[in-house]
Amino acid sequence: MTTKERYESAKEIYAGVGVDTDQVLETLKSVPISMHCWQGDDVNGFDREGALTGGIQATGNYPGKARTPEELMADIDEALSLIPGKHRINVHASYAIFEEGEWADRDKLEPKHFKKWVEFAKERGLGLDFNPTFFSHPKADDYTLTSPDEEIRKFWIDHGKACVRISQYFAEELGTPCLMNIWIPDGFKDVPADRLGPRARYKDSLDQILGIDYDKEKVLVCLESKVFGIGLEAYTAGSAEFTMNYVMNKGIVPLMDNGHYHPTEMVSDKIPSMLLFNDKIALHVTRPVRWDSDHVVLLDDETKEIAKEIVRNDALKRVIIGLDFFDASINRVSAWVVGMRNMQKALMLAMLSPNKKLKELQDTQQFTELMAMQEELKCYPFGDVWNYFCEVNNVPEKEDWFKEIKRYEAEELSKRA
Repeated sequence: MTTKERYESAKEIYAGVGVDTDQVLETLKSVPISMHCWQGDDVNGFDREGALTGGIQATGNYPGKARTPEELMADIDEALSLIPGKHRINVHASYAIFEEGEWADRDKLEPKHFKKWVEFAKERGLGLDFNPTFFSHPKADDYTLTSPDEEIRKFWIDHGKACVRISQYFAEELGTPCLMNIWIPDGFKDVPADRLGPRARYKDSLDQILGIDYDKEKVLVCLESKVFGIGLEAYTAGSAEFTMNYVMNKGIVPLMDNGHYHPTEMVSDKIPSMLLFNDKIALHVTRPVRWDSDHVVLLDDETKEIAKEIVRNDALKRVIIGLDFFDASINRVSAWVVGMRNMQKALMLAMLSPNKKLKELQDTQQFTELMAMQEELKCYPFGDVWNYFCEVNNVPEKEDWFKEIKRYEAEELSKRA
């Protein structure tokens, strides 16, 4: 059978439970996912050399890491050619691209330092999202926005302000809002003597950053929490309680990273509550293995549950989806493709579910039938719908895309020292 014939058979099967697969394909094609640039070079960036700090680790030494902006953009192009649909690129401030002989520290960054990213995105019809980089810098060795050293704190406040201006530049140049996410690694390894002070300074720093004049329709500022990190086991200033209260007070966007909570906490369970109180929410979808390890996103239970909560709550236009992982132990382009396609597969599975029918069974307390239906749906021919989605979007189906990864590695990546 051809891919189309298998799709037509699956279409009929799903129609039996009230699901229109043609509509699923059309809807999924219009859902952008923000693909993080930092998977391509192990979070190194272009503004300085040196080890990663802030509790961030990219483990492994697989050959072919991008070393220049040109190589990174070529790798992004390669990944996008294997991912169905039209997406966005998420850029950290440490990926500023300077002209020869030019350099600016992070508090002095300007839109011109990201002009090549805008040109790249514009040529491909992509949107850009942005992140201030509050780590891997000499002035981030101890604290950033919570620093008791006012000179250090001002440096990072000015960095945040610069990033707001750069985010608005992205939005105006590309005609689509830019999500700007703030996350800091500030905290303590052991029991602190003062928990309030650092958070009070963090609040004041954020107030100053958001106090500049910017278009809130174009720049969607969001705030990300974290429960702990390497060297920050006892305390993080940007706890969930701090960030959620700040977001609600200021009317900005909350961002949840499913690796930034206790291992028994599920972001999928948090999404409905957040939707009740926020017009928009943002996600960094990752795969934490016992801690915030940022493994490549798989089609695992939590990824599928996250997608279910977005789809069945009719929140595809309210939830801004981005990925965040970095694995240096495997082919980095393949890591992007696997993660992005798995997020799309999870969304497709959620769309292929007869969500209205399942809700009715729950509301009428028909839990036996609900369990039976949920389990039987796992054997429905989702793969045939996915393969056809790939075909109509002109990307390889099944595992055929990996042939291109092997070619690209042999012809391009293997030549990088």
